[in-house]
Amino acid sequence: MCCDIMDLGASIRKALNKITGKVIDEAAVKSLVKDLQRALLLGDVNVQLVYDLSKRIEKRSLSEKPDPGVSMNEHVLKIVYNELISLMGTGKKIELRPQKIMVCGLFGSGKTTQIGKIAKYLKVRGLGVGSICADVTRPAAFEQLQQLSEVVGCDFYGSKIEKKAENIVSDGLKKLKNEVIIADTSGRSALDEELIEELKRVEKAFKPDERILIISADIGQIAKKQAEEFDKAVGLTGIVVTKMDGSAKGGGALSAVAASGAKIMFLGTGEKIADIEEFNPEKFVGELLGVPDFEALMKKIREAAPEMEKEMKGIPEEFDLETFYKQMKSAKKMGPLKGILGNLGLSDVPKEILEESEKKLDIYEAIISSMTKDERKNPEIIKKSQLRIERIAKGSGTEPGSVKKFLAEFFKMKKVYEKLRKSKGLQKNLEKMLKGKGLGGLPFT
Repeated sequence: MCCDIMDLGASIRKALNKITGKVIDEAAVKSLVKDLQRALLLGDVNVQLVYDLSKRIEKRSLSEKPDPGVSMNEHVLKIVYNELISLMGTGKKIELRPQKIMVCGLFGSGKTTQIGKIAKYLKVRGLGVGSICADVTRPAAFEQLQQLSEVVGCDFYGSKIEKKAENIVSDGLKKLKNEVIIADTSGRSALDEELIEELKRVEKAFKPDERILIISADIGQIAKKQAEEFDKAVGLTGIVVTKMDGSAKGGGALSAVAASGAKIMFLGTGEKIADIEEFNPEKFVGELLGVPDFEALMKKIREAAPEMEKEMKGIPEEFDLETFYKQMKSAKKMGPLKGILGNLGLSDVPKEILEESEKKLDIYEAIISSMTKDERKNPEIIKKSQLRIERIAKGSGTEPGSVKKFLAEFFKMKKVYEKLRKSKGLQKNLEKMLKGKGLGGLPFT
């Protein structure tokens, strides 16, 4: 998910770990509730929401009996899990059908960028998409949306001459014949009367099926007021919360939106055009608690590298540098390493280790790219030739020592790989894990 949001998750996991293996009595529950309160308040969740949540957790933990076969620890974890889901609210999926989408938001929310992401999301799912720039306030809005549309591969309409937003959307509807048309609207530093009136005129001319508000996660609790004000102005049907990759206030923003009664459609999780994901409260809370999400991991594999999924159905007979290179390239298509580890339930890996691992993969790729095909197939011949090592180092922009170190690490990996290939039991367990069978949920599901 993200670094600072995971700080909230780390605090919650730390609180839950304190009761692991202990007798769950009233004192233990009260101590847990106190730690959870501290974690949520530091995550900028509203004080009243935290108070109500902690009271429910305490009452249920002390009054409800665990189901047969469920330990008291698992019972309390289940209560915390369910209550946090309730706090974060329910999500809403955007329908994959012909429609008109009106997008609004204040300055700094990342509104135009998110339009590009939504367009990409819909386009890869088989819908023809067009965009209209009806933002007549921000000078760079036209060029930004035009460029994003080109990147995504969708049609674009805008006007640098027309100053009335409602006229632009009307003209855009005549020009664009796409299944889905997304209209960008003007923003302001605050929702004032002038903006409200403009949005109402655009809404009347455009007649959108969806009216989506873009909110930045770093505003925290204020998200509730923004959602309520925009809803009053145009009648919102969904929310996108952006900057979820680096905001300690993300939990506060999500819970605040939920408290407003609005439905969250997407989370913006990074700067790339593909960094958007459907909001799933169960998945979000699962990540906070460090619960593996193998289904999401396999989805990443299927979308980013279909050939990798095919490779994972069996263990190749030979593990050489050519095989390793292909697998590494496929793995990098799945996104940052922190996201993959998050899906595996490894959310607490230190940031510096993640960064070092990412750098290593880049160095590995450069080194292998500088090898001949014969060297990739037979890495043993590199070890025996200092000239080959020096040539590869020069070609990859590294030192001969780095090439030697990489080869040493590769041969260690190869030994592990060969052990895995010979062990039928390990292969079955790996395939079971990758399919998420029995491993993708909480211990009580």
